[in-house]
Amino acid sequence: MRLGVCYYPEHWPRDLWDDDARRMADAGITRVRIGEFAWSRLEPQPGQFDWQWLDDAIAVLARHGHGIILGTPTATPPKWLVDRMPDMLACDEGGAVRKFGSRRHYCFSHDGYRQECARITMAMAQRYGHNPAIAAWQTDNEYGCHDTVLSYSDAAREAFCIWLAARYGTVAALNAAWGNVFWSMEYASFDEVDLPNLTVTEANPAHWLAFRRFSSDQVLSFDRIQTDILRELSPGRDVVHNAMGFFTDYDHHALGQQLDALGWDSYPLGFLEMFPFSAADKLAYARQGQPDIAAFLHDLYRGCARNGRWWVLEQQPGPVNWARHNPAPLPGMVRLWTLEAMAHGAELTSYFRWRQAPFAQEQMHAGLLRPDSAPAPALAEVTQVSADIARLGPTGEGAARVAIVFAYLSEWVTQTQPQGEGASALWAAFNCYRAARKLGLNVDIIRPGAPLDAYGLVILPCQPIVEDNFARQLQGFTGQIIIGPRSGSKTDEFSIPDNLAPGPLQSVFSGVVTASESLRPGLVHQGQGWDIGLWLDHLDTQATAELVADDGTAACYRAENIRYLAAWPKPALIAEVMKRAARDAGLEVVRMPKGMRMRQSGNYRFVFNYSAAAQPLPDAISGELVIGDRLVAPGGVAVLAAG
Repeated sequence: MRLGVCYYPEHWPRDLWDDDARRMADAGITRVRIGEFAWSRLEPQPGQFDWQWLDDAIAVLARHGHGIILGTPTATPPKWLVDRMPDMLACDEGGAVRKFGSRRHYCFSHDGYRQECARITMAMAQRYGHNPAIAAWQTDNEYGCHDTVLSYSDAAREAFCIWLAARYGTVAALNAAWGNVFWSMEYASFDEVDLPNLTVTEANPAHWLAFRRFSSDQVLSFDRIQTDILRELSPGRDVVHNAMGFFTDYDHHALGQQLDALGWDSYPLGFLEMFPFSAADKLAYARQGQPDIAAFLHDLYRGCARNGRWWVLEQQPGPVNWARHNPAPLPGMVRLWTLEAMAHGAELTSYFRWRQAPFAQEQMHAGLLRPDSAPAPALAEVTQVSADIARLGPTGEGAARVAIVFAYLSEWVTQTQPQGEGASALWAAFNCYRAARKLGLNVDIIRPGAPLDAYGLVILPCQPIVEDNFARQLQGFTGQIIIGPRSGSKTDEFSIPDNLAPGPLQSVFSGVVTASESLRPGLVHQGQGWDIGLWLDHLDTQATAELVADDGTAACYRAENIRYLAAWPKPALIAEVMKRAARDAGLEVVRMPKGMRMRQSGNYRFVFNYSAAAQPLPDAISGELVIGDRLVAPGGVAVLAAG
């Protein structure tokens, strides 16, 4: 795995560049990511390009042995472009225009802006496409950041109507698919269909689902404009993009298939603070990050990427500036996060950023250097982890016997019609992942329809829409299967299946969901060390009730190799179900201590201690120590040669 860093030469005096490049190389960094926010410097006036500073920066970095990851600057269109076509700006759900003055101020559907993006991408590719220093290209930056996938502009509405006509063919077909006879919502033409915001009460969920599908497709086609140009004018270079953590507004499986490698931006402490983790976890792991955050996203994006090629394009090196609270990482965590990415198969880990900026919106975001160019604490850890990587060499593949099936479509359904607060398909998948990791298991996160031959256990945490082909694939699978609540409960157009839930999965599991209910906090059915809460499916089935609460309510049914989890996969419940399914699948498990996780990666076993206290390795983890000790320091890593 290579190490990289995000650098902004346009932010710094020219006489710093050479020393910066030398210090990067001294730390073991060989990739430098630049350019993704530089449009106003590259083209200060329409058609008037200033390439000299970028020519010089690339030359300086290349002279010190760095390969350049060059970003297209389309996430930050300059003021002159916004003034020329103000309707390129996106609108929020309330209809307010999202103005110039920060970033991501554009609508994916605006044809004029798409043409401008093609023009600047082509100009950059023509100038640098064959420069030997260019190792890769990054398209745009963090598609959808700041809630910008779903735009409610006039351009989005016009494009949506065209998309609907292509999908449904006739407006009668649309009316039938959406059930528009309900509440007198029928349309006479596609042009009559508005966007689903600003309705008096909730819009038709089928309308919302179509709009989410459309919006995802707009991101993909926007990206494809740039990737096509870059591949034509700069052959032989990887084209990548940097996705975000726990972000589901577009289909990353589809994006990953049109890129050479899929990147993502890893901010474990910011994610812990901003996402729905418990108050206890937020305190216990405030300086480390919850132990499954980074690993879950590593495995998710590896599963989204074409041929499994994925990168970390931004790795948190210190306090960030955007969370509710922004603590500094525990000493050792930057090294731990880096080696964990390596263990999960990353080809690159790149730190954000080289030097902390003393101005503008991100001045409180730490870098590898302080604003005065003195080393920040993470620089020493980067230097150390560079030596670790060299010592380990190639790690080999991290084969998994457990697969979690996740579809972005599932999260769109649960966001559109949650029916119960917190009933998210994404977080159901995370809970399943966490339970598997606590058993020391390698996990793949895969799309529906991916090959299943390598797995002993396949889990559908919450998949409301199930294609018939995928149901047939599961029917032929001989390993253990866990089907989670709400799975198969909706058709492709967001209605209840004629044969009721679990719909197509009735060919796999013989039973019918007769009713579903969501349960407020405190309204639980208590079991033996677990409880039923948040969601409960009531079933008519001949399957055996395997887990039954004290009051007789069934949480999990079993029939041969299939388990139907009727209750929401809360941590204690899914841990019990996972333990039983892993046993029946014949998987070798290691019960990991609190805060400790393991990843088997070809030649090595990596063990990561997210606890704030030193912990011994479990006796079941054997092998010759290559890095670390059997007493693993807080924020520490032990690597053992696999026997």
